[in-house]
Formats: sequence, structure tokens, C-alpha cells
Amino acid sequence: MQRFNVLLNQPELTALNARNQQNQAAQKIWEAIAPDNLAQFSHATGIKNQQFTLYANNNAVAAKIKLLIPSLLIKLEKQECEVTAIRVKVQVKSTPQPKVKTPKTLSPFAANQLKELGEKLSGTALGDALSKLAKNAE
Repeated sequence: MQRFNVLLNQPELTALNARNQQNQAAQKIWEAIAPDNLAQFSHATGIKNQQFTLYANNNAVAAKIKLLIPSLLIKLEKQECEVTAIRVKVQVKSTPQPKVKTPKTLSPFAANQLKELGEKLSGTALGDALSKLAKNAE
């Protein structure tokens, strides 16, 4: 256990932990002042040399943030942050969120209609396909 504590108290980890805390504080400030539609597509990394650095997920978000810089600086001033500039960078996420595909379902009425039409066209490729579709919808 003592060896583990010695590893955790190394200067590199202490500096990394301090930087992480600064980033979290900057992110909380950003979430407080940013419009909701922009906050979800961007994140703050900290305040350095009186510059508040933001990363946007795409160019459209970066452009919108740049348009709002004057009002955002006023909001930062009200949060008692000593910031004279906001720096916006684009950082495209490498792995986009997969879209959840919801299975399409037929209503019971539509399934019944397909079944009836499949029976009328039985023996044909279309009739067989409609029957199979109606069976899967049940």
C-alpha cells in the first residue's frame, strides 16, 4: 500500500491532477454561461493568460460561439473570471455517436391488410413477400 501511495504522490501526477481540476472548473463556468444548444457541442479546457479556451465539435458551433464572444465575455466578468479573450478551436470528435435505430413496426390493421393481400397474390413472388412481411409484423 505504501508503494502505491508513493506512486500517487509523484510530481507528474500532482500536476496532472491540478490541471484536471482547472479543466473541470472551466467546464462548470462554461456550462453556466453558455447557451444550452452550444454547451452540448463544445467544452472548455481552462483559463490561461487571461484567455478562456473552448473546443467546438464542428465549424458551425465555433462560428456561433465567435458571434457570441462579446456577450460571453460580459457573462464571464459577472462570474468574476479575469478573462480578456475567448479562444475557440475546432476539435472534431473521431468517433461519432452511433445513431440508435428503432425498429419499424406495423399496426395490427396494416399487418392484417398485408396478410389478406398476400393471400390474394399467393403463388407469386410479391404475394410470398407480403405474407412473410405480415408474419414478421405479428
